[in-house]
Amino acid sequence: MESIKTTYKSVLTIAGSDSGGCAGIQADIKSISACGAYAASVITATTAQNTQGVTDIHALPVAHLEKQLEAVFSDIDFSAIKIGMLHSCEVIETIASKISEYNAKNIVLDPVMVATSGDVLITEDAIECLKKLFPQVAIITPNHKEAELLIGHAIDQENVEATAKEIGSQFKTSVLLKGGHFGTAEMHDVLYEFPTSKTTVIKNPRVDTTNTHGTGCSLSSSIATFLGKGNDLENAVKKGCSYVNNAITEGKDKVLGKGNGPINHFGL
Repeated sequence: MESIKTTYKSVLTIAGSDSGGCAGIQADIKSISACGAYAASVITATTAQNTQGVTDIHALPVAHLEKQLEAVFSDIDFSAIKIGMLHSCEVIETIASKISEYNAKNIVLDPVMVATSGDVLITEDAIECLKKLFPQVAIITPNHKEAELLIGHAIDQENVEATAKEIGSQFKTSVLLKGGHFGTAEMHDVLYEFPTSKTTVIKNPRVDTTNTHGTGCSLSSSIATFLGKGNDLENAVKKGCSYVNNAITEGKDKVLGKGNGPINHFGL
């Protein structure tokens, strides 16, 4: 009797490598796998990084980036794409061209622009190029500092929902404005869906821990995975937020290295 073949639900992550394994490509692969899909990767840069910080960044040649993209897109039918930190206009334009050429779908873009310390990580030119990519993706997932950089004003409890709508309307994409607790016991993530203008506030318990290294990477890649598995945007976002919150809870008391540890992707 001939066996029945099934096709993997495959998710591609395009991001930088974290040698410490907490964030970037490594966090993406763990999240995609934990959420039930096959993970492939295209690496934009390598970092010398651990739980205490980044000591060196090496950008890969754009020609090699292009070859990676062509290799995977020409062979694998991806259910979704996650895009992480993109450090230059040339890299952004190369990726924009390839996702258009191969009609990529369910694209989740984590616009990594601001470090936890508040330091801006990419140039103003790259930020402007990144904005041009927004209409090509299903959703962007900025934190509050990144959202403030995009929209040009401060965000607080009173204007967070309006700001999510403002960003989505201006850049013609759905937005998950993430990570605000505003002194409460809950985390408030605001989802604005473009073009329907539906706004949803997603609440999860705030976890008291410093083991949150790679949270943004893990959230965006888990959302991409749930989109790739057939969920609509609202449910994919809710499931992604719940997955990450549980992973933070499972890892809150575990120790890895001397700095801020990772979330516990597999509940180990």
